[in-house]
Amino acid sequence: MKKPEIKIPDCKRFNGYKPCFPNKLCQEECVKPDAPFGKKILIINLDAMGDVLMTTAQLGPVKRKYPESYVAWVTLKSAAPLLFNNPFIDDIFQWDTESLLIIGEMSFDVVMNADKSRRSAALAMKVKAKEKLGFGLNENGQIIPLNEEASYNFRLGIDDYLKFRINDRTGQDILAETFKLHYDQDEYVLRMTDEEVQHTSWYKRSKGIAETDTVIGFNTGCSDLFPNKKMTIDQHIELIEKLAQHGNIKLLLLGGKEDAEQNEIIYSRATERNPDLAARLFKTPTDEGLRNGIVYENAADIVITGDSYGMHLAIALRKYVLVWFGVSCWSEIDLYGRGEKFISYDDAPSKQILYCSPCWKKVCPHNLECIKLIDLEAIYRKTMEYVETLSHAKRNDRKSRLAGAFDTVSKQR
Repeated sequence: MKKPEIKIPDCKRFNGYKPCFPNKLCQEECVKPDAPFGKKILIINLDAMGDVLMTTAQLGPVKRKYPESYVAWVTLKSAAPLLFNNPFIDDIFQWDTESLLIIGEMSFDVVMNADKSRRSAALAMKVKAKEKLGFGLNENGQIIPLNEEASYNFRLGIDDYLKFRINDRTGQDILAETFKLHYDQDEYVLRMTDEEVQHTSWYKRSKGIAETDTVIGFNTGCSDLFPNKKMTIDQHIELIEKLAQHGNIKLLLLGGKEDAEQNEIIYSRATERNPDLAARLFKTPTDEGLRNGIVYENAADIVITGDSYGMHLAIALRKYVLVWFGVSCWSEIDLYGRGEKFISYDDAPSKQILYCSPCWKKVCPHNLECIKLIDLEAIYRKTMEYVETLSHAKRNDRKSRLAGAFDTVSKQR
């Protein structure tokens, strides 16, 4: 069958079912002729919302290497909202039949698969691409590295000694090598809309949080996959009570639907013991969806957390992060100079790192020693050091703005 002789523009805006701009013929006159496809890149990253956020740190390096490019990302429906408004991404494909059919008809210059999972690896093998980086699947259904640069990343998954005792590189650095990119400690890329930023401001006002207050958020939970990445209820309450002794501090309980019950218990017990806390400790909504969860965590200046999605969100929002580690590998997390890591040590005089940590076990065979040995006093002390630094900066900023307003009024007179 003879194909219609219709010119299809080399333009990322052209979709084929309506003009890019009203009443314009795209084939004859392009209103903004600045969006050629260039290099076509597909990023595959389905697994774990925190990992998806961390992988966004590769977008800057991708655009430096391929300044004229079309970047598509395929991820799970639950994680897709994290990529909304991202200036580096042209298309977001959710993991469903419709998206897989579309991707199957497309061709790419480069496919980058970040996931060591069989479904992601299988997709990487099926996609039509000139170059494939990261992880694929062999004829036996085994996950394999697709390029030499992915070998170290691959070995980390199968060599516990390398992962738990030797490696001192961050996950971002390792993934950049996997994708043959130059990594320059690039930040996560998460964009809030103006409306979301305004929602954060509204929420703070509604709770009586002043500009001079320091807001500390507690990310109280973690995913059900690794349930031992969170402090106990009593540990949360102990920290809350110590921090609440300081008058310029407000406290937020953060989390998703799975954390609602725990947050309710923490709030009820804390306010029963100290009724005055009700004016300074707030439960943020946990059932309003992922984007509103970002809005509420954005209200915090400091986030205290385990290694979880909430931690990655705090990093993406460029908050000061105080994170403790037990199950997972602290060396792989980059706080970008904005925070502190707390590692559990045994209670022997030698103070060695707890022998069984990290372990990445879903069930602890050692009575949750890594949680029991969290140094709450150290977390409190480091939190207060930053509270003082931040309070001083806020006072100076307020003085500067007041002085500027006074000068303006004086000139008007």
